[in-house]
Amino acid sequence: MKHTLTIEYCPRCGWLLRAAWMAQEMLTTFQDELKSVTLVPSETGGTYQIRVDDVLIFDRKQEDGFPEIKILKQRVRDQINPQKSLGHADR
Repeated sequence: MKHTLTIEYCPRCGWLLRAAWMAQEMLTTFQDELKSVTLVPSETGGTYQIRVDDVLIFDRKQEDGFPEIKILKQRVRDQINPQKSLGHADR
């Protein structure tokens, strides 16, 4: 089964480039596991959330900032393919 990853970002905060970069990283890392990555401009300010299917795996407001990309890759991996090695991102 392939999964859908959704990145909801605040366009007023200027987070489109961050969302696009993260989408590229996820598509590259999980090319066999992802069916699609969708970027969704938020209706509310300050929003930056990442979901795999309908499961929230990251919320900037709850975590008070952005984590490193390796942390996000680990969270996505843990949700869609826990056995997958992320190479250097697992160290």
